[in-house]
Amino acid sequence: MADGTADRSPARRPGGRNARVRAQILAATVELVARDGIAGFRYEEVAEFAGVHKTSVYRNWPDREELVVEALLRYAEDLASVADTGDIHRDLADFLLALAGGMETPFGRTLEQAIQPARQSATVEALTKILDQRVAALQRRVDTAVDRGELPPVDSAFLGEMISGPVHLIVNRGMRPFTRADAERIVGVVLAGIRATAPHS
Repeated sequence: MADGTADRSPARRPGGRNARVRAQILAATVELVARDGIAGFRYEEVAEFAGVHKTSVYRNWPDREELVVEALLRYAEDLASVADTGDIHRDLADFLLALAGGMETPFGRTLEQAIQPARQSATVEALTKILDQRVAALQRRVDTAVDRGELPPVDSAFLGEMISGPVHLIVNRGMRPFTRADAERIVGVVLAGIRATAPHS
């Protein structure tokens, strides 16, 4: 309202407010899906959670599934990351702990169910894409460790399956929580096995 802004106010910046509102709606959708899973996600709750008007949600995403898919793919950017501290053992153990933690949320359970090819939909495709991104991020981290000489040449997809398989087993059985000790032990055994069985040149 100050005099200095009067000359700029008539020309509305298209990216400004609407981009901010869209970001708030997507962030709220991610939180609600993570909390309630996709089946329990309520379209009507988004506006209240995001602190925006209902019409903003309907205008930007008239279709509930489109909103969920876009939010999931944004969420995937955080989910599909593996740290690179220069210590492959630590980075893989951290990855397993994050994987287990994620699997125990309603969102994680939804992600797990999406692996079973029940019905094809845009949401299932988005969930599959998230899983693919997570696998690719892990493979990149393993390949970097090989390039640096931290690990002998190894099939990164195989290593990923070897370390993540036990996490799925422990979490899905639900008999006990997955701990850092589990993560350290799994990574330790798998990396020792890979180093011990590497062909010596």
